[in-house]
Amino acid sequence: MNNEAMYQHLTDFWNKNMPFNQLLGLEITRFNAQTSEVRFAWQDKLIGNPMQKILHGGVTASALDLAGGTVAAANIIEQLVDVTPATIQQSLSKIGTIDLRTDFLRPGRGEEFIVTAHIIRSGSKVAVARMEMHNELGEHIAFGTGTYMIG
Repeated sequence: MNNEAMYQHLTDFWNKNMPFNQLLGLEITRFNAQTSEVRFAWQDKLIGNPMQKILHGGVTASALDLAGGTVAAANIIEQLVDVTPATIQQSLSKIGTIDLRTDFLRPGRGEEFIVTAHIIRSGSKVAVARMEMHNELGEHIAFGTGTYMIG
């Protein structure tokens, strides 16, 4: 299996087997060792401030974390010498968020939200990712930094 096919297989698996992300409507649309993208549509159940009708901050943070975690996961895979389904599963079982910083820039309004992430640094034990969230109009809603245990 080539890397592109492997990443697509993982994307499909995660999108179908992460109940919390399904509840929020988060969908990984692409990822590799350089970048990742998560998208989700506006839903009234995601409102955090009913007076302003804006996204709950926890939804924003969760979307940022998912994008950062997927690009960190890709960096784990890239460091593997022997890439097999078993080694991928074993390596990815170690991933976890150590720290997540979310900076809210403006109220979460829009019809669709696009979260992108890229790696700032990836070592043998820890990876650091930078994430951004925009709406469909390109308005920058939030950014974040995630630190992930990868080894």
